[in-house]
Parts: sequence; C-alpha cells; structure tokens
Amino acid sequence: MTTFKMFKTTGENDLFRLVPPEEYNPIKSMDADSMVVTVQLDDRQTYQEMDGFGASFTDAAAYLMNQKITHEQRVEVMSRLFHPTEGIGLSVIRNPMGASDYARTVYSYNDLPDHQTDPELAGFSIAHDEADIIPLTRQALALNPELKLFASPWSAPGWMKTSGSMITGQLKPEWYSAYAEYFVKYIQSYAAHGLPIYAITPQNEALYEPGHYPGMLMPAEAQTEFIFNHLKPAFVRNNLDTKILCYDHNWDRPDYPLTVLEHAGEAVDGVAWHWYGGDASAQSKVYEAFAGKEVHFTEGSGGEWIPPFEQAFSNVIRTGIHILRNYSKSLVLWNMALDEHNGPTVPGFGQSTCRGIVQINQQTGELVYTLDYYALAHFSALIRPKAVQIQSVSSDDSICTVAFRNTDGSTALVLFNDEQEGKQVKIEMQDQESLVVYMESKSAISILTPKD
Repeated sequence: MTTFKMFKTTGENDLFRLVPPEEYNPIKSMDADSMVVTVQLDDRQTYQEMDGFGASFTDAAAYLMNQKITHEQRVEVMSRLFHPTEGIGLSVIRNPMGASDYARTVYSYNDLPDHQTDPELAGFSIAHDEADIIPLTRQALALNPELKLFASPWSAPGWMKTSGSMITGQLKPEWYSAYAEYFVKYIQSYAAHGLPIYAITPQNEALYEPGHYPGMLMPAEAQTEFIFNHLKPAFVRNNLDTKILCYDHNWDRPDYPLTVLEHAGEAVDGVAWHWYGGDASAQSKVYEAFAGKEVHFTEGSGGEWIPPFEQAFSNVIRTGIHILRNYSKSLVLWNMALDEHNGPTVPGFGQSTCRGIVQINQQTGELVYTLDYYALAHFSALIRPKAVQIQSVSSDDSICTVAFRNTDGSTALVLFNDEQEGKQVKIEMQDQESLVVYMESKSAISILTPKD
C-alpha cells in the first residue's frame, strides 16, 4: 500500500495535525458514488514554479524576536519557522526598506535635518537593520539555504519627497536617480552581510497615501519612469541581478501593473500583489496579458477584523489556494511576529488589529503560534522551493484544491472544504492508488505522496 503523509486542521484544538494511517479512510459510509467529491491530479499539465512561502521581518517583528524572548525561545521559533524538516520551512522573507507602519520609529537609511539634501548619499547607512533585522535574516538563511529575500520601501527619505517627510507625499523627479542609487546601496550593503536580495519593488502600496505612517504615492506613470529610466539602468551599471517587481498593491487595480508592463516591460521581471481589495483572478488577467512576467503575492495580513477561528483560518487557506491557482510563485503574509497589543507600531498609528505569524507577549515573554502559522504550514511544509504546480480538478467547487510536484518527485496537495457540511473526497493520482478522505466542514487537509 502506498504510504501518504497527511496533515489536518479541523479547529482551534486540531491544528496541522499529522494524521495516523488508520484515520485515512472516510469515517462516513459511502452510499453512492454521487456522494463523493472527486479530485483528479494530472502532472502532465504544469504551471508556475514556486519560490516559496513566508512573512516579513518588520522592525517590530525583528525587535520582538531578537530582544524580547530568551535565546532558547529564539532558537525554537526560528527552527519552527524556517527549518525545512524540523519546522515548516518558510523560504521567502519580505523586509521593509526602512520604517513601515510596524516600526518603533520613523526612519530611512538616509535621514537628514529639514531642508538638507544628500545627492551623493554620503550618509547612507543600514546600521538600523544591523541590530535585529539582519541577524535574524542571517539565521533564517542558515536554517534554510533556499531562502529568497524580497525588499520593499514604504517611503523614500523625506528630503526626496514633495512632503519633506516620510509620511505622505511623492518622490520628486529630480531625485529619481538618487533614489535608484539608494536601492543599489541597500542591495550592496545587504550583500556585504551575506544576504543576497532576490527581488525588490519600487514602492509598497503605491496608490495609498496614509496620513499616520510612512507611505509614498507613486502613480503608474511615475513608477514606469522610475523603473525604466533610473532603477533598471542603475542595476545594470552595478551588475545587480536583483529582480524588479512592479505595483505591490491590491488586486482591484490591475490597470496599474498593465500600464507599467506596457511601457517598461523589458525592465520589469514581474508583478507583486496584496489581498486587501479585489480578487486573485486579477493575477491571471495580468499574467495572460504579459506572459513570461512573474506573479508574486507579497503581503496579506490576518487580524481582528476577521473573527477566529473558522473565518480567520479559512480565509488564509482559501485565499492562499486561489493565489497559487492564479500563477503566484510566492505567498507572503505580513508581520513575522507582533506583541499582545498587535504592535509595536509607529508613534501616532493608533490601534493595531493585525495578527502576526507568532505572538510574543512583551509582559510575560510567552510565545504563541497563531492561526496564520498553521495555515502557512499547510502550504510551506509540503510545497517546497522549485515545486511546479500541476493540474488539480475538483468535481465540486466547494472543495478547493491546489497541487504541486516537488523536485524530489513527491506530490503535495492542499484541500479545503468550504461547505457547511462534511464531504467525502476521492483523490485520483496518475499511477497511484486512489485515496478517499473525509473532510469536516471548513477543514483543511494537506497530503504528501511518496517520491517516485
């Protein structure tokens, strides 16, 4: 008999549990074939290759994980996050370039007093990141050598902007070239620490101009100009092969990346997306218009606006499956860690409702793995870097599926029952015996088949 490895989540007390073989078979009698949902896998039909799954070492997350827990706790949590076999093997980190909303202070890598400028970037320094972010990123890379590093700024230094501040405003055209060099210096500085930057985006959420934390409006025409005439040429001059991903914002405005790709496509490697508006099908719309351009999902946060347990866990699993079925090579959630107040956040931010992958209580030192950790586990622990998506077809739309063939020949399948009732599911795989499982309402199952 073929040996499968199966993990199941059915509720808050049954999270990503390894299922023993005696539980594989359905617990309800099969009265008729019509009662069974069929999922068919076909590895002759292939799609995108995965880079992986992950989250972000924001200033807040890195501070909590590097300074507010014990050495023993840090060793444990880093292993459980990044180790490919002893943990869930996260393989993508997206680090903010400077302060985001989840930072203890507002900072860039080239801060100056009001009305001063630094055209040569003589004062550029990543010293801030050397305290917490870089040590943790280096530990993650040591635990998982396949780790890929993405980076995104929330704002240029204030002196480059129309507002004179990292809060609100746009990048002044006269500083486009200096800002391109800012990216070059960031990439070179991280490389000096043994951290290659795999991909960047020119701006996080380029259509949003928050009034209470760092941000920068960058319309599609401005991003096109910046990438094509400044950023890409600066990368070429400095022999940098870091990928450039445009947009980095919600699914509801596919016109933005379509504009950038139309006018600067040769300088752009792909598109980065967030989930706070629209639908994952936007990823396919742009991918089909510009075949060959990569699709990445770079930010989605869970939080208190989605009640636990069922809605919150279901949202990550369901949406994650749709993201992957729409050509994405990555699935990156938001803060790697937050505290008991969903912070720290920048001064003046107000109440935070976001949820981290882990929660670190600053008062007690307690470390808790959240719903997002276990949701990511269903994907990341089984779908490994360089896995290729294969066709998976469900006879019932309420059983959401996505499947990948790993480089070692094993097949990973993630299933989610989006119905209010349990379902029996028959999984049919080429050249392997079928497997029948019973899925409770709103439950997730991940299955790893043997290697060839």
